Amino acid sequence: MLRHIIHYGIHFLVPILIALYFFKDNKIKVALILLAGIVIDLDHLFATPLFDPDRCSIGFHPLHSVWAVLVYSLLPFFKPTRLVGLALLLHIIADIADCLLM
Repeated sequence: MLRHIIHYGIHFLVPILIALYFFKDNKIKVALILLAGIVIDLDHLFATPLFDPDRCSIGFHPLHSVWAVLVYSLLPFFKPTRLVGLALLLHIIADIADCLLM
């Protein structure tokens, strides 16, 4: 139970808290961008079985690969892609936490 609270808390609560605390002027827009990081879970649609609660996403799904994470790690260094990169890295952090708590 704690594993799921931490995993989904990082996915949904942390982006909102970051938007509220660091981006007061654009909190709604930033929160939506950060929450949109969940879109990389679309690669789960290509897995068999579609959902496996005991499978670590990191390294298994294409958008959760080491190469993808390396690209995501570069995005925050450029202003136009900063928020998207943060969103994707938050997603990866949530999934790493989930893997560690398995």
